[in-house]
Amino acid sequence: MELSDELLDRLADLSQRCDPPPWKAMVEGRDHESGDSFIQVGEDRDRGEDIYVTRDSGPADDSFLDLIAAARTYLPLLIEEIRACRSGADKESGMPLGGPTDLRP
Repeated sequence: MELSDELLDRLADLSQRCDPPPWKAMVEGRDHESGDSFIQVGEDRDRGEDIYVTRDSGPADDSFLDLIAAARTYLPLLIEEIRACRSGADKESGMPLGGPTDLRP
């Protein structure tokens, strides 16, 4: 799979349509003592609605909550970093990032 500019644009659009970061996984027994595990949306002083994630078998475990929260929080930064790297690679070499793949003499 290639991270094309079109895919980066789609990911950025998906990210912008959600509540803004940070999102934080709040796991019962790890991050708080009672109640269900959930994803906290926003900062303590400026929160959106909490998100509860379930699977067919019941609540999602902490690894799913951690991944979803981290993806939403860091995806915009990753997209920005990829675009900056590509821009720098284009300027320095005139070659898009990732090509050519075979650099053997």
